Amino acid sequence: MQTTRTAAPEGGASGLADLLAATLPTGSRLAVAWSDVRIDGGLSHTADAPAALVARARDSLEHVVPDGVDAEVIDAWSDAGTRIALAARLSQPLAPESRKPWLELARRTIGATLAAAQAQTRIESLQKSERLQQALYEIADLAGSGLEMQDMLGRIHDVVGGLMPAENFYIVLYDDIRETLRFLYFADQRDPYVAQPDEELRLDSMDNSLTVALLRHGQPLFGPSKEIRSKLGVPTDQNHGPDSADWLGVPMRREGRVSGAIVVQSYLQASRYTHEDRTLLEYVAQHILTALDRRQAREQLERRVDERTRELQQANMVLQAEIVERQRAEKLQRALYRITELSVTAGSLERFYADVHSIVDELLYARNFYIALLSADGEHIEFPYSVDERDRSRESRHLARGLTEFVLSTGAPLLADRATIADLEASGAVRSFGPLAHCWLGVPLKREDAVVGAIVVQSYTADISFVPRDQALLTFVAHHIDGALARKRAQEHLKAAHAELEFRVEARTGELENANRELRAQIGERVRAEQRLTHQARHDSLTGLPNRVLMLERLDAAIARMSDPQRQRFVVLFLDLDRFKLVNDSAGHAAGDEMLVEAGRRIAGSLGEGTLVARLGGDEFAVLVEEVGDHAAAESLAATLLEELGKPMWIAGRELFPSASIGIALWEPRYLQGEDMLRDADAAMYRAKAHGRDRSALFDEEMRAEATRLLDLEADLRRAILADAFVPHFQPIVRLSDGEVVGNEALLRWNHELHGPLPPGAFIGVGEDSGLIEQVDWLMYRRVFDWMTRHRHGYVSINVSPRHFHSETFAERLLQMLDDAGADPSRLRIEITEVALLDDAPRILRMLNGLRNRGVLVLLDDFGTGFSALSYLHRFPIQALKIDQSFVAGLGGEMHAESLALVRAILALAGTLGIDAIGEGIETAAQRDILRQLGCEFGQGYLYGRPSPEARG
Repeated sequence: MQTTRTAAPEGGASGLADLLAATLPTGSRLAVAWSDVRIDGGLSHTADAPAALVARARDSLEHVVPDGVDAEVIDAWSDAGTRIALAARLSQPLAPESRKPWLELARRTIGATLAAAQAQTRIESLQKSERLQQALYEIADLAGSGLEMQDMLGRIHDVVGGLMPAENFYIVLYDDIRETLRFLYFADQRDPYVAQPDEELRLDSMDNSLTVALLRHGQPLFGPSKEIRSKLGVPTDQNHGPDSADWLGVPMRREGRVSGAIVVQSYLQASRYTHEDRTLLEYVAQHILTALDRRQAREQLERRVDERTRELQQANMVLQAEIVERQRAEKLQRALYRITELSVTAGSLERFYADVHSIVDELLYARNFYIALLSADGEHIEFPYSVDERDRSRESRHLARGLTEFVLSTGAPLLADRATIADLEASGAVRSFGPLAHCWLGVPLKREDAVVGAIVVQSYTADISFVPRDQALLTFVAHHIDGALARKRAQEHLKAAHAELEFRVEARTGELENANRELRAQIGERVRAEQRLTHQARHDSLTGLPNRVLMLERLDAAIARMSDPQRQRFVVLFLDLDRFKLVNDSAGHAAGDEMLVEAGRRIAGSLGEGTLVARLGGDEFAVLVEEVGDHAAAESLAATLLEELGKPMWIAGRELFPSASIGIALWEPRYLQGEDMLRDADAAMYRAKAHGRDRSALFDEEMRAEATRLLDLEADLRRAILADAFVPHFQPIVRLSDGEVVGNEALLRWNHELHGPLPPGAFIGVGEDSGLIEQVDWLMYRRVFDWMTRHRHGYVSINVSPRHFHSETFAERLLQMLDDAGADPSRLRIEITEVALLDDAPRILRMLNGLRNRGVLVLLDDFGTGFSALSYLHRFPIQALKIDQSFVAGLGGEMHAESLALVRAILALAGTLGIDAIGEGIETAAQRDILRQLGCEFGQGYLYGRPSPEARG
């Protein structure tokens, strides 16, 4: 027997059904469902469990279901804040004396398994904090490493990718004085742009860049790039890369000024980045900027040292060349003896190479001289020493067909003038690297008859040429120096190790002495600074009250103390000042701050000792009161607060009468964390505000269930948007005189994965509150326009949420989608409600006129149920009024007289203004006849057809 798990937490919960089924008679089938906000909901059932049994377990989470018959077991209970339900269908009934013990065993088993999953969730939270700390350590280590800049930034990219999705990632540096930026690092899966870290780009040449907009905006931005562009007024420009489904950018600041930005983006997944990701990236960005500053300072120092070293080397070479040229004749004989002494002479490896060069220079012209050695793997040539007039720096390279490789491969000396070199190149034997020599002489270095390198001299002028005598002398030198070279290398390594050790010991000793002196001086100041920082971190800077951090600590401590059965319960009050925004907008933020300070003083003063008052942010306060016995005492405390806050106060020269909405959460054993109590008190506060403000509301299970349902529905809605699970159903609009179909209204339907097709009323509210309704509408519009290209009869009307009119580009986007689908705009009608016309009338009028110019007409839906202001009927281009179905339903019924008067007035108004009228919700022939008699020309309703995936022609 196997089980199936649906969104179950880790920790073995998926095997619950099998585990429990094993304790029942063979062939029994079982399903377990649970709901816990800390570990999400879940389900476990045996493989052969029927769908009805699974559904019954799920239903039992919300409804109390009586136990089944003898062959069924139905149970539901709560355990430490988790709602659990069990449904079993037995192959044979349990004996009465076995049924209750089995249920107790099942409850203990399920509770222990889910407790383990909750512990795993807490462990994962700690692990996430550890990953962030480790990432910051890695960034600091990379700043001090010897990696090249691009390698270091690539490693930083890997570090950020370990904290959040960062397949597409780039870093820019910004000079706000010169108005330029540089792409320091750029990695993108779709954008082929290759960053040039040293290339400065002027901002005035990148007006349409979202990155430039972020730098000028100076605040973090995240969301779909199209929405950010719309918000900041940045037009789309493919020259700056493709738009992304989700975009997150944070500025980097140095001394309060924007000095760069870090951006991550996703092309495939919308809503991928969260507020938590934004905060995390802001924190990491400042550490990356510090690392870049440290790295830049270090590189500048190294560059100055290298430049000075090269200057000294060049001066030394010029001096040596002048001396050698004047004394060459005198040193010729003496140089031959020094060749033998060189192998036992003490000195560094660099000095050894210089001595070899000096000896060769005493024997022949060696102004252009280098030593080439084969690498350990035999695949490269290295140049440990090189002095050349024209080729200042010889870099290591792979074996090729150069003159040096020719000597290494043949194992024989090569003396070649310009003509000989040309012949070798023509035959394909060699290929020149660097400046072309007039005369070139190279001899092999051998160790135990194996060629390990070469010594080369060359000239670039016709005045100097080498002869066979020079070849013989240079061969003699090469024969004697190879053994000395091996010994010099060993000596040099040992000497360098000793020097490095002494230097480190001396430097570390000095550092420790300085640190010890500074430490004594800083201990006192650090203690004082830590005390100040601790207080600032746990208190609000405006009111001086404790903040959310301290409140949560005290709440957690209070919950821990409730393990003592002798203690009385405590209560959390969540306050929100009513209409506080009005004070800010009318009197200014300074007055608002003064009001917050006075409100905090009144709250703290009205409850006396033994309470903790905290400002959570904005105009929200929380109060912790211990030793509160029951709901009545908690509500009495809330009433005291409301009375104290309601007293008038003078703010900015005005007398104000503030009020507040208060949510109450009384401790229950299911509360394990302070955050849970704050959340529930917050939810109760919103209930109080919804019921008229200046009152309090007590949190109950009904609120909890409703909040959980809305949260689950919003999550389902987001998944449905990603899966494009929305389809249009069409309801015909007919001419009442002959029943001919003149158009269809496209109605939204959601094919829910569990509940099947859902009408808009089941989810529109959540969509409007969360802002998801706009995404849903665009998905359906695309399908409607595709349908219009396949069906050419009549017009189609679509419903438009008032939220769409908040976007300046709505009309343009709608028309562009019509054009992309190849649909005729004159066949489209948009249905809007009266509320939409009251927001920003000039802007909405401009949009509707633009649509009308392209043939798209406007229907005013649900007319008579809203504000019904007559002024907008002649101002806006309204083509038809849709009489609300509540009025049509009253025709011929108990409310016939009232409905008849309303409908007659609406039709008279429409006739006066020359506007068509459409009756909604016509279900009976009597309703149709009355509407026709009153002069209504068009209608729709179940009498003519229910909404269906295919429209009537």
